[in-house]
Amino acid sequence: MLLYEGKAKQVYSTEKENEYIVYFKDDATAFNGEKKAQISSKGILNNKISTIMFEMLHEKQIKTHFIKSLSERKMLVKKVEILPLEVIVRNITAGSFCKRVGIEEGIVLDEPIFEICYKNDDYGDPMLNDDHAVAMKLANRDELQFLRNETLKINDLMKEFFLKMNLKLVDFKLEFGKDSKGNIILADEISPDTCRLWDVDTNEKLDKDRFRRNLGDLVAGYEEVLARMNNK
Repeated sequence: MLLYEGKAKQVYSTEKENEYIVYFKDDATAFNGEKKAQISSKGILNNKISTIMFEMLHEKQIKTHFIKSLSERKMLVKKVEILPLEVIVRNITAGSFCKRVGIEEGIVLDEPIFEICYKNDDYGDPMLNDDHAVAMKLANRDELQFLRNETLKINDLMKEFFLKMNLKLVDFKLEFGKDSKGNIILADEISPDTCRLWDVDTNEKLDKDRFRRNLGDLVAGYEEVLARMNNK
């Protein structure tokens, strides 16, 4: 039974109470849904890339909702209650950060920037600080500290992983959820939909900015990322 449908995925119940199926759609959206398109095979690529990323993180002892890939578009995951927060890490200046603070794109930061946003489309996913999140009862102080520590650990692992493929991890967003025991674990997906990935030598963008900014064929960019993963 369909439980939830988002911009890029559908979530279905299964015969097991604590397991869900995530189905990756071909829908592409940008600017909080203002720009939309259907891009054939995008969902397949995101499922395959996310599977590789979750498997890599599992090997590094990062707890996630991922159980296994079921098909080209389907992934079996643990049931989680998604926290209403998006977590963002920035290693290189790009995107909305540059527009917000008036800084040029492509500056390598001395240390990563950690941001949280309120996951709410009606308000455009506004940025929060810890005090906001606590006041709104979106998370407590200990949970926020865990999110920061876990996310920065994931950042280090992902930067190293992608660099082996001659890719810079510019920035990315993550979502976390609570499992049946109340543990906070990584959820959602990790793909070029949620990560900015630039070629180390050319700075060619191989992520959703190809769609956002009309920089070229999105599928070709995602296929290049997957090909490098499979050849690493």
